[in-house]
Amino acid sequence: MPPEMRAMMHSFAEAGRRLSPVWRAALIRLALVWALLLAVFASDWAAMVRQWWDISTYNHIVLVPAILAWLVWQRWPELEKLEPRLWWPGLVPFAGAAFLWLLGAMSGLDLAKQAAAVAMFGAVVPLLLGVRVSAGLAFPLAYLVFLVPVGEEMVNLLQTITAGITVALTHLSGVPAEIEGVFINTPAGLFEVAEACSGVKFLIAMIAFGVLAANVCFISWRRRAVMLASCVVVPVLANGVRAWGTIYAAQFFGVEVAAGFDHIVYGWIFFALVLALVIAGAWRFFDRPLDAPVIDAQAIAKAPWLGRLETRPVPARAVLAALAAVIVAVQGWAYTADRLAAPVPRQIMLPAVPGWTRVDYSPQIWWEPQAQGADHRLLGRYRDGQGRQVDVFVALYARQGEGHEAGGFGQGALPPSSPWAWQAPGPDFAGGKSERLLGDGTVRRLAVTWYRNGSLLSGSNTRLKLAVIANHLSFRARPTTMLILSAEDAAQAPAEQAIRRFRASTGPLGPWMDRMTRVR
Repeated sequence: MPPEMRAMMHSFAEAGRRLSPVWRAALIRLALVWALLLAVFASDWAAMVRQWWDISTYNHIVLVPAILAWLVWQRWPELEKLEPRLWWPGLVPFAGAAFLWLLGAMSGLDLAKQAAAVAMFGAVVPLLLGVRVSAGLAFPLAYLVFLVPVGEEMVNLLQTITAGITVALTHLSGVPAEIEGVFINTPAGLFEVAEACSGVKFLIAMIAFGVLAANVCFISWRRRAVMLASCVVVPVLANGVRAWGTIYAAQFFGVEVAAGFDHIVYGWIFFALVLALVIAGAWRFFDRPLDAPVIDAQAIAKAPWLGRLETRPVPARAVLAALAAVIVAVQGWAYTADRLAAPVPRQIMLPAVPGWTRVDYSPQIWWEPQAQGADHRLLGRYRDGQGRQVDVFVALYARQGEGHEAGGFGQGALPPSSPWAWQAPGPDFAGGKSERLLGDGTVRRLAVTWYRNGSLLSGSNTRLKLAVIANHLSFRARPTTMLILSAEDAAQAPAEQAIRRFRASTGPLGPWMDRMTRVR
């Protein structure tokens, strides 16, 4: 065990022996409530831990619990000078976090459930220890946000930014290159800025480090802001330089040699170099004295604005009973809503479309969207008199929830673990989600997705989630339909033109989807 960790544990043990009765009772209550929250929301915490351990983007989070303990240890000599008190208004933020968990459970959005589980964990601190102790713990409580595995949502954006930086540097270095979305074509070959190369894992880790360093090493808010900005800009630029270096080296040493070296460097070695660069640049500007206390208990105890927030004492039993009631309410509501299922027909069929004929589905590279948990799935191909071809995929869900999410991660037009890769956003299609895909670096495909739930017709996963939440809050069961229109790109028959012609032939899309799935 490192000396610093041994010292911290010894300090906690020593502090525990000299705890006042008031502090001891408060910490026992806090520990029991935390144990209850971990037990009730165990599936959400277990899912987070699996992501921390299994997904490289979130591996750095395994260090966050230890960092949180260290931050509390830093503040403890001053914290124990304050008196913990029950603060019943803390039930409001706790109930808000619990309601967020309910919304996540109703929409099938794991991120909302996990964020809420962490928020509830932090919200009980002001409830059970009071506003003055919570003021002393403000930064550790805020730092809890870095326990939530979030950031994968930025992958496509970072892929595009990295590709733009890379092709600009490639041109500056005298290498001819053409860019299509996240693919860069050079004399040495075709390169993809893949999801794993987007730099998202380094950006997330650097932001977590930057926030910590800004608090620990700086007092000036201007210097803190510069530190945070550096932790965003530097890793993004550095990742673009790394990708350019791989492409540039490939022009002279071949793709295999350059890619092999990149795989060795790209990882925590790269992160360590970027981290060292940021620390080296910031070192001389650190302005927090080493012996300065992190918080001032005397100032917190005398702060009049905190005094105005304090309330009359309330029995601990009443506070704990109200907390338990909130937990039971959201769990019961979520359990009931999760079992809502709309009636769906036993069979659905792809309809006839004027001017188009059903033909055998024979793509150049097999393409089949993901629709886990759907009650019905259809995939077929239509052709018109001019030879244009459009592929139609339909998925019908009786309910939305865990394992039945039309807009969930990995669902939709880009099938996971397939020859297909996301290339770029596609052209606008009246509210649909338009994406360009590339198969095996050779076949181009355009895919446009719409969701239908009640009167909603949209390609927005967010709007679908909101519609599902509204249904569940009112205990209303409605089916959900996912429609994907797609076409392979060809010089003589552009995919965009084919899909627009097909859309014009179907008539209004919402009613057409309803007739096809026989939900109205």
